[in-house]
Amino acid sequence: MSSEKKIKAALVSVYHKDGLDEILKKLSSLGVRFISTGGTKSFIESLGLPCDAVEDTTGYPSILGGRVKTLHPKIFGGILCRRELPEDMKQVKAYDIQEIDLVIVDLYPFEDTVASGAGEQEIIEKIDIGGISLIRAAAKNFKDVITVASKQQYRPLMNLLEEKNGKSDIADRKFFARAAFSVSSSYDAAIFNYMDNNEGTAFRCARDNAMLLRYGENPHQKGIFYGDFDALFDRLHGREISYNNLLDIESALSLVSEFDETTVAILKHNNACGIASRPTVVEAWKDALAGDPVSAFGGIIVSNRKIDKVTAEEINTIFFEIIIAPEYDNDALEILEQKKNRIILVQKQKLTENKQFRSLLNGVLGQDKDLSIQAAADLKPVTNRPLQGTELEDLLFANKLVKHTKSNAIILVKNKQLCAGGTGQTSRVDALKQALEKAVSFGFDLEGSVMASDAFFPFPDCVEIAGNAGVTAIVQPGGSIKDDLSIEYCNKHNISMVMTGIRHFKH
Repeated sequence: MSSEKKIKAALVSVYHKDGLDEILKKLSSLGVRFISTGGTKSFIESLGLPCDAVEDTTGYPSILGGRVKTLHPKIFGGILCRRELPEDMKQVKAYDIQEIDLVIVDLYPFEDTVASGAGEQEIIEKIDIGGISLIRAAAKNFKDVITVASKQQYRPLMNLLEEKNGKSDIADRKFFARAAFSVSSSYDAAIFNYMDNNEGTAFRCARDNAMLLRYGENPHQKGIFYGDFDALFDRLHGREISYNNLLDIESALSLVSEFDETTVAILKHNNACGIASRPTVVEAWKDALAGDPVSAFGGIIVSNRKIDKVTAEEINTIFFEIIIAPEYDNDALEILEQKKNRIILVQKQKLTENKQFRSLLNGVLGQDKDLSIQAAADLKPVTNRPLQGTELEDLLFANKLVKHTKSNAIILVKNKQLCAGGTGQTSRVDALKQALEKAVSFGFDLEGSVMASDAFFPFPDCVEIAGNAGVTAIVQPGGSIKDDLSIEYCNKHNISMVMTGIRHFKH
């Protein structure tokens, strides 16, 4: 038996009607009969097309304030009847049920209503019942019925109508069914998450817009990003985004969002290898690059200010993969676009997600994002020596940076410039030694610098090593049973120490 089916009757009930008129006219020209209700029926008739009322088909009016309109055997029987089963078709004939071959339905805007700050009753009324039932029924019976569950499927439907004149095969119908179940599962996930009210009783996450990546973390791994990348960025130039690019982009945006002053950062493998805040972008770039010009090769550059021509000329002297900024001067773009694979992104909006998830063992690990950042009032002095000169500003700068550095992490800063960082070490002493070695190798004078640690010092060894290198002020969360030993060393050697009470591990 051929899988080809011809559309003869369509049930149409939509919330958003933009772009629907041409489809309806095309269907009508192919002899398709319409069934609808309410505003959609009026819309169809306004196009000069005939339309049967759902109420006439079922023999029941819309009741309960519109909550019950299409929930009736004469509607669902027409959708769910299996055309190849004689018993189904016998019952359809006995109860005078008309077959329905196409269902075009969208859903009440539940997520938009939640996002608007509406009250609970208004939100509950936006939980679609009839629409979601129609979608599931039609998609389940994809052997016989085409389901169009969102306006994103209007174009594929129109293409089908134009190419096949109202006919479809099993592959066509299965394509639409898959899209329909994507819509319904996402809708249900949104409702559950609202009802769950962040209690985390179960994990439900739905993301559309699958973006196939060049590969995963390594070339032998497949990589896909699920999310609306284009809502966050305009990609002005360069090759396709990779898995590792996305990890670095996330790290870059999270870091630079902490800074209000003009700031440029360079990242490599999710860690900053250079960052500086300065009066101008070009100054910030030069001092960020000075932090580690070796690691900057092939890195990610992010700025929280417009990139001008002078800065672009300086940046263009090194190889890098991606640059992100809120805006670019035209002459700056002309310079940056000289490398065909270089990815140039315009950040259109800030990151708003406040949860993090990762697959782990046989499940998913979730947590709140670390959105805590400390201001001057949150730094508790615990030593005799008061902060001097620019130390307070440098400590705040360093504490922001250490929060975004892989643990164990140590950050050395002077004059709002990263001198060096120790990242991802198995001991805090090793992280400090790594930072000191890098700072010295790039010619930094650490006398009068400050140090930030992402977690407490279990012993005073790091304080002693840092003090001997020229560090004069330290910020750390505190909380060790041996905090007194570190404080005592600082007091003996005229070093300031402040504690925040907030640990910033990052793994």
